[in-house]
Amino acid sequence: MNFNELSYIYMKKCLNDPIFNIISQVGITENTPIYVIGGYVRDLLLKRPSKDIDIVALGSGIEIAEKVARKLGPKVNVSVFKNFGTAMIKHGNYEIEFVGARKESYRQDSRKPIVENGSLKDDQNRRDFTINVLAISLNKEDYGQLIDPFDGEKDLKNKVIRTPLDPNKTFSDDPLRMFRAIRFSSQLNFSIEENTYKSIGENIERVKILSKERIIDELNKILLSPKPSLGLKALENTGLLGSFFPELQNLKGVEKKDGKKHKDNFYHTVEVIDNIRNKTENIWLIWAALLHDIAKPKTKNFNKDVGWTFHGHEHLGAKMIPAIFKRLNLPLHEKMKYVQKLVHLHLRPIVLSQNIVTDSAVRRLLFDAGNEIDDLMQLCEADITSKNENTVQKHLNNFKIVREKLLEIEEKDALRNFQPPISGELIIETFNISPSKVIGVIKNAIKEAILDGEIHNDYKEAFNFMLKIGNDLGLTQKK
Repeated sequence: MNFNELSYIYMKKCLNDPIFNIISQVGITENTPIYVIGGYVRDLLLKRPSKDIDIVALGSGIEIAEKVARKLGPKVNVSVFKNFGTAMIKHGNYEIEFVGARKESYRQDSRKPIVENGSLKDDQNRRDFTINVLAISLNKEDYGQLIDPFDGEKDLKNKVIRTPLDPNKTFSDDPLRMFRAIRFSSQLNFSIEENTYKSIGENIERVKILSKERIIDELNKILLSPKPSLGLKALENTGLLGSFFPELQNLKGVEKKDGKKHKDNFYHTVEVIDNIRNKTENIWLIWAALLHDIAKPKTKNFNKDVGWTFHGHEHLGAKMIPAIFKRLNLPLHEKMKYVQKLVHLHLRPIVLSQNIVTDSAVRRLLFDAGNEIDDLMQLCEADITSKNENTVQKHLNNFKIVREKLLEIEEKDALRNFQPPISGELIIETFNISPSKVIGVIKNAIKEAILDGEIHNDYKEAFNFMLKIGNDLGLTQKK
């Protein structure tokens, strides 16, 4: 069977779902033509499961939604968004959005359209890509018929992203579509048609009318796609990346001096992201991978003896993150601190993997990383991007030793969520002293003794060590 035959069989099977019959019956009763349109149809033809159904009616989508809900039963609620002329029903696993067919026009300074009632053709003309224009009739006379005015089915078969109209008009009207083109390309592993791709670079200036939230939403979808490097490289190649994320754009490039050159840190970064995406769907761990080398351009230095260095890039990178998060309207508290922490610590396990792993060094890493130790190790393993398979295997084997040591120390010393066994209040009571700097000195000495392995993370050992430190400082235990 070819692409079309398999796709039609899958499509007809899905259209047998009773929900489509109910929607169709409402359309017949109300004498209103109704169609399934957009991403759900695309995913049907690609045989991809999808729970988001878009319904377009040649009339009021809100009225059709309300009548469908009544047929589905008294417990089905309709969420109406009058400003957008849409309504939403949740039924089983489906989220079904209803809208009236419309045509749109745009002002130069806004991506918000001027909307008027329109025909199915008008509605298809306003959509972003040929693969999202596809519609299926739910009408009695041609139920299940595919309506494909722009050869979207052919583009699906050939794995191509293309705009239905002139791409300059499509992207100028709504510049978010440039990001969506790259996002779909990355998610589906499709190529972007030549004129469509070229038009993205020609409409970069239009990005300034977009909100950061909409851009970041598309970026996050790229980062969560099966191979994010496809989308990230396209963002960079078209110029979109530099328009909103110059720090990431600045990683691009290689400098050579005295016959020595450094690797391209942009291509290294996207490779790290591919590596970590293979292991996780944690978007903030992926963001840590995205930003782990963000300060390398600012810390780059040439030493004639050792070549190019980036000393301190992990420290400076962590300091850069709050400003980046604020500018991109990303979460500024817990998530930002998580990313900061991983960026700041990302070289620590690498250093341990290259040297004899001491218990003290492992304890300190556990103490500093806390609950993020497992994510940190994932990031470090993803950071190995050498083309030499022997080098990669050597580092992975070393990291395996570090992981084993981490497990051993954690089981023995319980340092992942370290809580000092001796409190400041106990120090005050034991030596009958007032709050002062000496309390911090004693607590720090106990912590260092535990991390260095002089004593265990144990109350009795820590108490005796406290008495010894107090004695050294001239303090006397209260009788």
